[in-house]
Amino acid sequence: MSGTKRTGGPGGGRLAHSRVPMSGRDPEQPGRVSSPLELLFDLTFVVAVGTAASNYAEMIAAGQPGKALTAFVLAMFAISVAWISFSWFASAFDTDDWHYRCLTMLQMIGVVVFSLGLPAMFDSIREGGHLELRAMVIGYVVMRVAMVLQWWRASRESPPFHLVGTANIRWTVLAQAGWVVVGFAQLPLPVTFGAFAALGVVELLLPVFSQGGAGGTPWHPHHVAERYGLFAIITLGEGVVGTVASSGDLLGGAGGTHWTANAVAVVVAGVGLTFGMWWVYFAVPFGDLLVHRRSRGYVFGYGHIPVFLGIAGAGAGLHVAGLHLEHHAEVGGVAVILSLALPVGLFLLMVYLLHTLLLSATDRFHLLLISLTLAVLAAAVLLSAAGVPTAVCLLVVMLAPFVTVVGYETVGHRHQREMLKALAARGRSA
Repeated sequence: MSGTKRTGGPGGGRLAHSRVPMSGRDPEQPGRVSSPLELLFDLTFVVAVGTAASNYAEMIAAGQPGKALTAFVLAMFAISVAWISFSWFASAFDTDDWHYRCLTMLQMIGVVVFSLGLPAMFDSIREGGHLELRAMVIGYVVMRVAMVLQWWRASRESPPFHLVGTANIRWTVLAQAGWVVVGFAQLPLPVTFGAFAALGVVELLLPVFSQGGAGGTPWHPHHVAERYGLFAIITLGEGVVGTVASSGDLLGGAGGTHWTANAVAVVVAGVGLTFGMWWVYFAVPFGDLLVHRRSRGYVFGYGHIPVFLGIAGAGAGLHVAGLHLEHHAEVGGVAVILSLALPVGLFLLMVYLLHTLLLSATDRFHLLLISLTLAVLAAAVLLSAAGVPTAVCLLVVMLAPFVTVVGYETVGHRHQREMLKALAARGRSA
C-alpha cells in the first residue's frame, strides 16, 4: 500500500513506519504540507467544536446569554489550546513513525473524552453551584500524557532542543496538575472561575516560559499557516451545520419541501456568511507574513483563539436564529441578531488586527473597511430593534464580510502587495 512520503529519516526498517530519531524538521523545507495524520487529528475537534456551539446556541435560545457566553468561551479556549499545542509540535518534530502515530492516536482519544465532558460543563453553568470539569480534565490528562511523551522523546533524540523539550515538559505538567485540582476539588463557583482564569494565563504563557515565545522550535511558517487555515475551515463548517439546524424545521410539510421566505433567508444568509468569512480569512497571506515575521509566531498562534471563537460563535448564532424563527426560543429578535453580529464582528476585527500586527503597518483603507463593516452589523441590530423581520436582518448581517471582500478585490490586494514588498525589503536590509 502507498502512503505519505517519509521525511523523518532513512528507510530500510522492518516496518513501513519504523521508528526514526526525532530530529527537528527543516523550517524551510519546500512544499511542506499538512499530513493525512494531522487532518485526521483535526477531525476529532469537529466533535468538540460542534458540541460546544450546539450547547451555546441552546442556552442562548433558552434566555441565558450570559451563562451561555461564559461556558462557550471556556470551551473554545480549552479546545483551541489543545489544538495549538499539538499543531506547533507537529510542525517542528513530526517523524510519522509508528511511535509518533500511536501517541497521536492517544491524543485523539483524549479529545473525544474531553468532548464528552462538554455538555456536563454547560449544564453546570446553567444550573449554578459548581463547575463540572472532571470529564474535560480527564480528556486533557490523556492528551497531555501523550504530549509530554512526545516532548520527552524530542528532548532525548534532538540535542539542540533538549532544554526546550524539558522546559515544555515541566510547565505542561505543572499546568495540568493545576487543572486536576480545579476539576476535582469541587470548589465554589467564584473560586473555580478565578482558578480557571489564572491557569488560562499560564496556558497562554507556557510557550514563553518554555521557549521564549514560538521561536524556540523549528516550525515551518507556511505549514503552520496552512494548519490554522484548515482548522478555520473546520470551524467554518459549524456555520453550515448551523444553517442546516436553522432551516430544518422551517422546511416542514410536503415532505420537507415547503420553502418559506424565512427558510430561504436562513439558507442564503448562512451559506453566504460562511462563504464571506472564508473569503476574508484566506485573503490574508499568513504564510508569507510568518516567513518575514517569524518572531511574531506567538501573536499569530494565540491571536487565533478569538478568531476561532468568532467563527464558531457565528455558526451558533445561525442556529439561534433558526430556533427563533421556529418559535422555539425565549429571546427576542434583537438578541438573536446580536448573537450572530457580535461573533462575526469579533472574527473580522481579529483578522484585521492580526494582519496589522504581523505587518507592523497600518492602512487607512483598512480602517475604512472595518468601519463600514461595523456599520453594517450595527445597522442589522438597529433594524431588528425597529421591528424589521429577523430573516431580513440576517441577510444584512451576511453582507458584513463582503465589505472586506469587495474592498480587497478592488483596491486592497494592491495595498497588500505593496506592504508585503516593503516587509520583505526591511527583512533583507536587516
